[in-house]
Amino acid sequence: MVVRLSAGEARATVLPAMGGGLGSVVWRGMDVLRPWPGRAEEGPFAIAMNLMTPFSNRISRPFPWDGAVHLVAANLPGEPFAIHGDVFQRAWEVLEAWPAGARLAVEGGIGPWHHRTTVEYRLGARGLVCVLGMENRGDIALPFGGGFHPWFPRHAGTTVQFAADGYWPEDARHLPATEAPAALPEGWDWREPAPLPDGWINAGFAGWDGSATIRQPGMVLRLLATGCSTTILYSPDAHSGFFCFEPVSHPVDAHNLPGQPGLMRLAPGESLTLTMSLMWDAT
Repeated sequence: MVVRLSAGEARATVLPAMGGGLGSVVWRGMDVLRPWPGRAEEGPFAIAMNLMTPFSNRISRPFPWDGAVHLVAANLPGEPFAIHGDVFQRAWEVLEAWPAGARLAVEGGIGPWHHRTTVEYRLGARGLVCVLGMENRGDIALPFGGGFHPWFPRHAGTTVQFAADGYWPEDARHLPATEAPAALPEGWDWREPAPLPDGWINAGFAGWDGSATIRQPGMVLRLLATGCSTTILYSPDAHSGFFCFEPVSHPVDAHNLPGQPGLMRLAPGESLTLTMSLMWDAT
């Protein structure tokens, strides 16, 4: 099942069976997000945007919380650690759909978490709003988090602009190499529009203010996020054809970093909401 949204010259598709994520966002025939090729066998990361709860990215080992230690088993073939929560692997229920929007929900559980997660998509002629909500349906208070995993086209003329005050260097396991953010290295300051590195980048940036500007041939995108103090910038290289700019509530492996930064304590029945908006215009 594909839910199709339309507003003015904008079109989007929602994929309830593939983690409730997006299959495409198109404006004036231009891809705002890298489109899903339509083949489920290519896996969850072939779609245009994934949703992540009750945590984002990797958890490296059992983590301490309220005097207990919680194990989260690996949940994705080829990955040695638990990654991105569980909702990106689940089929969602469509609660409501209208010409320019949809609201979906899923009941989930991974490791110690039991949760209900909802998402609402609202498409406009010049933008898309995504509202992600998670509720603790378990019996104990737990650290919650999550975020958005959009896949953007990468062209020769693509530039990115955002402000951050530090980053977590990545080790060989794609985990933070330091316990606290390090100073930005030379060439990794995007306060002014700049292209992505030619080679590999997969880093979490700290102190992000929730805004970014992405310039593509023929289009400028403004991204705004709330509840997300970290962004992860990922692209294998200049020839990959895509990059990810991921608004998330916490850094990679926050559960095992000092102070568990960015995680939100939710008692049973409490909720957390994260939002991401994309607004576009012609260049």
